[in-house]
Amino acid sequence: MSQNISYLKKLNNESVVQRVINCLTDGMINKELRPGDKIPTELELSESLGVGRNSIREAIKILVYLGVLEIRRAEGTFVCEGFTESMIDPMIYGIILNQSDSYGNLMELREMMEAGVIRLAMTKYTEEDMQNLEEKLRCMKSEIEKGSKNTDAVFQADNEFHDAVSHMGHNPLIDKINRVVQMLTWSIRLDTVTHMVGTGRGQELYEAHEKICRMLKERNTNNLNQNIRDTYFENVMKNA
Repeated sequence: MSQNISYLKKLNNESVVQRVINCLTDGMINKELRPGDKIPTELELSESLGVGRNSIREAIKILVYLGVLEIRRAEGTFVCEGFTESMIDPMIYGIILNQSDSYGNLMELREMMEAGVIRLAMTKYTEEDMQNLEEKLRCMKSEIEKGSKNTDAVFQADNEFHDAVSHMGHNPLIDKINRVVQMLTWSIRLDTVTHMVGTGRGQELYEAHEKICRMLKERNTNNLNQNIRDTYFENVMKNA
């Protein structure tokens, strides 16, 4: 291989596949490999790194699965351009399988994320964004008014409301990370909506979200975190 690329260094035998992955990701971090760039061939990587082609092949397979690389038939292997959905799933599985995570840790993450999303939305939303959010809120109210057996539709409306808030920040990276948090808290949020609607407290659920909408519209951050926690109805759920 004629090119002298600094991220390609001879590897020892410890965790060879992981070290190949590290070399390639280091090249991306250092901007030697950029989105859309073609990476060296298996043979070139094998010779440059001093490892077998099977290890190279396995490392590439993992990076393709993670959405970092893509294989274009008859062209080669390229660095992906932008986020792909497949990047999110391994992160979610990793968090789910981490036995040290607790309910408290998850709720702290949820609150931190939602507060950040709302603060960003306050600085960047357009009039069209606000109209869309208000429409999502009206849809939630309409679904709540259909009664205690309509929990699935209310939960869907609740998700659409929070998605709309996230989109108001006009930051696709934050949208993606926010989606991870939403998926991790899916069962918690579903239980809350089911309980509130099923016990005739749907109006309280609506009012908590209406308050968030009003704060966004007024760009008012006073008591923001407390108002976010109010939408969780943790005390209600603990006493249920």
